[in-house]
Amino acid sequence: MTADLSTTATTLLAHAPATTAPGTGDAAGSLVAADVPSVVQSIDWLAIAPPTLTALAALAVLVADLFLPAHRKRLLGYATLTALAAALAFLIPLRSGERSTFCVTTGAQACSYTADHFTVVIQALVLGGAFLTVLLSLDETRKLPAGEYWFLLLASASGAALLPASRDLATLVVALEVASLPAFALVGIKRGDRRSSEAALKFFLSSVVATAVMLLGVSFVYAATGTLHLTEIADRLDDVSPVLDTLAKTGVALTLVGFAFKTAAAPFHFWVPDTYVGAPLPIAAYLSVVGKAVGFSGLILVTVIAFPSYADVWGPALAVLAALTMTAGNVAALRQNATRSRSAVRLLAWSSVAQAGYLLVPIAAAAYSSDEQIGSTVAYALMYAVVNLGAFAVAALVARTHPGNRLSDYRGLYATRPLAALALGFFLLCLAGLPPGIIGLFAKVTVFSAAVDAGLGWLAVVMAVNVVIALYYYLQWTAILFRAPDGAPETAGPDTGSPAPAPPRRFRAPTPLTTAIVLTSAAGILLSGVPQAVLRFAAVSLF
Repeated sequence: MTADLSTTATTLLAHAPATTAPGTGDAAGSLVAADVPSVVQSIDWLAIAPPTLTALAALAVLVADLFLPAHRKRLLGYATLTALAAALAFLIPLRSGERSTFCVTTGAQACSYTADHFTVVIQALVLGGAFLTVLLSLDETRKLPAGEYWFLLLASASGAALLPASRDLATLVVALEVASLPAFALVGIKRGDRRSSEAALKFFLSSVVATAVMLLGVSFVYAATGTLHLTEIADRLDDVSPVLDTLAKTGVALTLVGFAFKTAAAPFHFWVPDTYVGAPLPIAAYLSVVGKAVGFSGLILVTVIAFPSYADVWGPALAVLAALTMTAGNVAALRQNATRSRSAVRLLAWSSVAQAGYLLVPIAAAAYSSDEQIGSTVAYALMYAVVNLGAFAVAALVARTHPGNRLSDYRGLYATRPLAALALGFFLLCLAGLPPGIIGLFAKVTVFSAAVDAGLGWLAVVMAVNVVIALYYYLQWTAILFRAPDGAPETAGPDTGSPAPAPPRRFRAPTPLTTAIVLTSAAGILLSGVPQAVLRFAAVSLF
């Protein structure tokens, strides 16, 4: 956590005594001590409990792994579930959204950690996403180093939970890297798998370059303003010296590049499909939801809180990025070959890129209207998190009997797993924005309204065209689920005396995986029945 050191030093020097006459040192010293404000920052332990508990649980799991025999490693997964559930429980007393800590004790009122409504909602999304990822992973870790896996997942989740509460650039960058660095290792954790290693390398190199560019931008912003606190940056950018204006604009632009990578915005999205395909399927699900939440949280904080004075710089840039991202994602998803290995995961990867474009729209709109537009991004992100994790959960179920995870492998899923097929069909319709996925429809309308209200009519048209394009591949995948399985007759024919085809092979789904599908399905149905539960965030200020 940072403080403005120059302000503190100036205050202390201003209060320091010049000379002390003999015999008056004690009295003068006590007077000075009474006048000098304390530079010791108080800590609100309840406010920082969710990320702190997650980080401590990561260390505990790593140490416990040293002492547990191989046949009891599964306990580490359940310990991880318990820790994430406890971290979620600590969000309940924070729902008032009025807590801050690590605040500057001298000069301006600025804090490095704030648990406002935006923080609580995003932390619930992040920790809930990590919880569901653990459910998807409990059976996967039999073939992976369990201790390292759970440690890395908890470490990444702790950074992701810290980021939305960060209110200075130093804490923001640290949280971003704490969330990202373990993710590199998780992508490449399948030892001896060439595809996994290649995916981790691409992810790492792309992220390192983006982080370097972002750090250069942060240094330019600090040079132009002399502070790292977001609220202070906003105040000082209002009257930045003309000599430093170009430096400040360059810093703003470079800082946005780093977060554009984390959100998988075009043209910084090329790492997504190969990374998702090479990573273990639960980690691909984690990156598609929690990884995006990290990127969008940081992007919202720096644009809306730190850089409102330069809305004329980042507003048009994000609008163009939104249009490019949704178009690139949907066009690439259309081109997926149903018989290609892992085509189902690739389609979900490109779909997540397109969804990132929709999520960017309200942020761009905030530059032209008000900060309340950010609520539309949060509402859409909550819907997307639930249904996308559900889609990955069904994909993990299918992968148990079809490791290739091709789109063609889903043909006739309704015959073998009717409930799983119905769940996946529901998730896909939510992503498409069609009934009965009411929450997907309303979330898209909310984002569309944000663009129209901000006067971005051209962006609303681009979004409408892309929604229509996406209908094709979402509905095509949904139709595959209910077709007759390969080798079975499409329609009943005359009795030829030939033996009846063998019934589709059934398999027993693991309990944790089934639980993940049930939870996401129930959440999706609940949100479709009561959409205002998340859409209300689009009508209020979260800061």
